[in-house]
Amino acid sequence: MPENKSNFMVINLSKEHSLVSNWVSELRDVEIQKDRMRFRQNLENIASVAAYEISKKLAWVEKEVATPLGTAKCKVMAQQPVLATILRAGLAMHHGLLKFYDRADNAFISAFRKHKHDGSFEISLDYISCPAMENRVVIISDPMLATGSSLVKTIQFIRDVGMPSEMHIVCAIACTVGIEYVLRSAPHATIWCGDIDDELTAKGYIVPGLGDAGDLAYGIKVQM
Repeated sequence: MPENKSNFMVINLSKEHSLVSNWVSELRDVEIQKDRMRFRQNLENIASVAAYEISKKLAWVEKEVATPLGTAKCKVMAQQPVLATILRAGLAMHHGLLKFYDRADNAFISAFRKHKHDGSFEISLDYISCPAMENRVVIISDPMLATGSSLVKTIQFIRDVGMPSEMHIVCAIACTVGIEYVLRSAPHATIWCGDIDDELTAKGYIVPGLGDAGDLAYGIKVQM
């Protein structure tokens, strides 16, 4: 069941056992992680389930559709959402969302941790490509919600472009600390998680988590 907190909701898709629980267990498994294609597919699957669940919350309108034998009154989405993903780790989840919202507009944000010599980091936004955001439903995908810093910076940018009417965040694993930080910045957002962990290390990694989702999905990167 959703966890209600004032104006927002946090939904743990693994709270009621389903296929999502299986996919999350495979994402965490160090042996199964060796199969990059399977890792990406599991991220995509979780995002697809979230896409379906989010669709229940969207605005719908009635439409008459001509069939070979007459006319049917159907419900269709009032407006396509904007799918925003944080590169590069979010790409697999973006594909999962795009399967369901195949006519959606898309936004891509390159937000990453720029590490310092003292072990701390700052979030760098190097690339942004997006449509108009004003009064749109925006769905942001990022596999790991750890400290929440990348998401908060992304949300701030989106609001500079235009204030969305509704915001959903889709992730595979979220940390309670990051959830609280994001929702202080976006109190009306809904967060959809494959699972939720409570521990965050001093370096900002989720425990038990699953490791670096970007590296596991697309290969190890050179630290800049």
